[in-house]
Amino acid sequence: MDFTLAIKAALLGIVEGLTEFLPISSTGHLILTQSLLGLHGEFWDAFEVAIQFGAIIAVIWEFRERIVDVVGGMFKGESLAWRFAINVVIATIPAIVLALLFGKTIKAHLFNPIAVATALVVGGLVILWAERRQVNHQPRIQSLDDLTAVDALKVGLAQTAAVLFPGTSRSGATIIGGMFFGISRQVATHFSFFLAIPILFGASAKELLDIRHLLNQQTLALFGIGFIFSFISAFVCVRWLLRFVSNHNFVGFAWYRIIFGGLILISWAAGWLAWS
Repeated sequence: MDFTLAIKAALLGIVEGLTEFLPISSTGHLILTQSLLGLHGEFWDAFEVAIQFGAIIAVIWEFRERIVDVVGGMFKGESLAWRFAINVVIATIPAIVLALLFGKTIKAHLFNPIAVATALVVGGLVILWAERRQVNHQPRIQSLDDLTAVDALKVGLAQTAAVLFPGTSRSGATIIGGMFFGISRQVATHFSFFLAIPILFGASAKELLDIRHLLNQQTLALFGIGFIFSFISAFVCVRWLLRFVSNHNFVGFAWYRIIFGGLILISWAAGWLAWS
């Protein structure tokens, strides 16, 4: 295997794992990293999506007890378990429908560094707005068990922003959207983790299926490297974020998005870097 490609696959895996669950857009960072590393073509476009599977496994492992409790509760007919599972399904449907209807068009026209940088800046401003708003509004939902089907649908609709505008951040859209709808930051963050499981699993499986004709010993090895590094970095990030949201807000992430996206737009406008 080409050692340089292996290093690049590992770097993409690290970027995926560290950014997937933070409100800073993993897709946006992967597109930008891919551009900087000069990785173009059908395989690498699919690679950045497929390695999300490593991040999914990290979430499943971290929340394994809750997942087992929910599944077990469903078999026992417990209403809270069924309500939670139904809420996850309801919140997932809007994004899946939009991805199936417009995914190829969006990928063809908006999966580029400039569109991503613009979404990073706009998303950062929205986060600042949401955080300022929550200072004066007491969240009405303080537990995952308090979420209703209507609340889940609202969060699901917010999640579609990440489908329509790459660089928005799936986790950011669900968390900040949830905060706008009266859900506490902690509950919105936890719910976002569970929503990631079906969304990322479906996206990863679809990408692998679409490029099955490109799979061989080398490409499978590259996927393996990306998966391992995605899992490790995501596991670390999930543990850190769960501690972080208990005592901090997302203002720092907002400014990171604004500054990072702004620098990309400035470097593009000034011709310092040929983003592609």
